[in-house]
Amino acid sequence: MSSVLRNSLVRASRQSATTALGYRAASTHAISNPTLANIEKRWEGMPMQEQAELWMALRDRMKGSWTELTVQEKKAAYWIAFGPHGPRSLPPPGENKKVILYTAIGVFASFVIFATMRSFARPPPATMTKEYQEATNEFLKNQNSDPLTGLSSEGYSGKGHVQSPSAKA
Repeated sequence: MSSVLRNSLVRASRQSATTALGYRAASTHAISNPTLANIEKRWEGMPMQEQAELWMALRDRMKGSWTELTVQEKKAAYWIAFGPHGPRSLPPPGENKKVILYTAIGVFASFVIFATMRSFARPPPATMTKEYQEATNEFLKNQNSDPLTGLSSEGYSGKGHVQSPSAKA
């Protein structure tokens, strides 16, 4: 027997073995009711291997006609696929209180930091007084600055650069 023929036979036998293992036949018998009973309560406590086996068995059963599935199997498949477990589980009790508490602590801490920085800050510069800003307005009027829409324009009624309280106050 030539080596080419032998290699092709070996390859063909490997492919048939892998394809036979790759496809699982849909199970024709129903999963027992005790296995599916109270699955909602038992699912989180089941070992991962047992969860996977049960899901694979249900998946194989669902590959066939769904009219052959029992009501228990349909309920279990729905609950496993869409039930509140894993990432869809309900938040633990008291989580909202924790979020509110930590948010309040964060706001309070930021207020303390702000107040501390404010207490150690220098006084505002002399240019932030009402008198200085009024003098700036007069200077700009004398220079005819921004004659179309600004301080030097006809009928201007705005405050100009005045934005601070008086230094005497």
